[in-house]
Amino acid sequence: MAAKSVFAEKGLASATVDDITERADVGRGSFYYHFKDKNRLIGQLTETILSKLIGQMEADCGGKEDLESVLHGMIGAHISFFTGRWNDFVLYFQGRADLTLSESYEGLETPFLRYIKSIESLIDSTIPEPISDARLSRLAFAIAGFIFGYYSFASVASEEDNLDESFASLRSAFVASLVRFIREALPDPKSVSR
Repeated sequence: MAAKSVFAEKGLASATVDDITERADVGRGSFYYHFKDKNRLIGQLTETILSKLIGQMEADCGGKEDLESVLHGMIGAHISFFTGRWNDFVLYFQGRADLTLSESYEGLETPFLRYIKSIESLIDSTIPEPISDARLSRLAFAIAGFIFGYYSFASVASEEDNLDESFASLRSAFVASLVRFIREALPDPKSVSR
C-alpha cells in the first residue's frame, strides 16, 4: 500500500496526505472519502497489522503449554509475520514509539493494548504461580520489547532471507534468557498467599 511505504520512508509525523495521494496516484478527494484524516489512516493500518500479528501469534502458540515453547512460538510468529513486510514492521515500530510521545496519534493505543493483552493471555497460561494483573502486564510489555529488539537486530544483521535459520542458536539463547528473566520476575511461591 502506498501509505505504508510513505510512512516507512518519511515517518508518521512527516508524511503528508499529499505524499500519500501522490504515491497512490489518487486525488485528495479520494483520500478524504475513505479517511477523515491521516490519523484515521494510521489507526486503521495499525489495527490491521496488529490484528493479523495477534492471529499469527495465537496460531503459532496454539497447543503449547510451557513458557519456553510459547516464547519460541511468539518469536516465530513475529518473524514469519514481518518477514517480507518491512513497511508493516516500520509502522509497528513507529506506532510503538509514538505511544510514549505527548502528541501520539489518537486511537493508536487501542490496537497496541490488545496486542499486549494477547501476550498476557499466552504467557499467563504457562505460569503456575498466581501473579497480579499489573505484574503480568509489565511482563507482557517486557516480552514485546525483547521480541521487537530480537527481530530488529536479526533483520539488520542478516542478509539472508530466512532469519529464523540464520539466528537459530541466538534465538534459543534469547528464549532461555527470557524464561530466566520471567521466572526471576515472578513472586516467590512461598511468599504468596492464596
